[in-house]
Amino acid sequence: MNKNDIEIPNSTITRDTRELSEISGNLYESVAIISKRANQISSTVKEELLAKLDEFASEHDNLEEIFENREQIEISKYYESLPKPTIIAIEEFLAKKVYFRNPAKEDSK
Repeated sequence: MNKNDIEIPNSTITRDTRELSEISGNLYESVAIISKRANQISSTVKEELLAKLDEFASEHDNLEEIFENREQIEISKYYESLPKPTIIAIEEFLAKKVYFRNPAKEDSK
């Protein structure tokens, strides 16, 4: 996922449901596809965050380390400021950067 390829808004915007349904042919199928992609993005971001925060993990935490660890705070703030996975997934879907297929439709052909 390269967020630089498409412009992603930081807040939720109103969407035209017809635009979403045109890509897959069905609004509910589009929502399911977006949902699955958002879960993938969320998992990836969570793994990245946990990997970075593991660098700061120690067996013996004392109060000074907890309150003075600025790097950990900056990392957390960065990930909190990222757009929500659902917004990223919608933008990717509308930009046709999400691959999807429906085996049920393929079997009926």
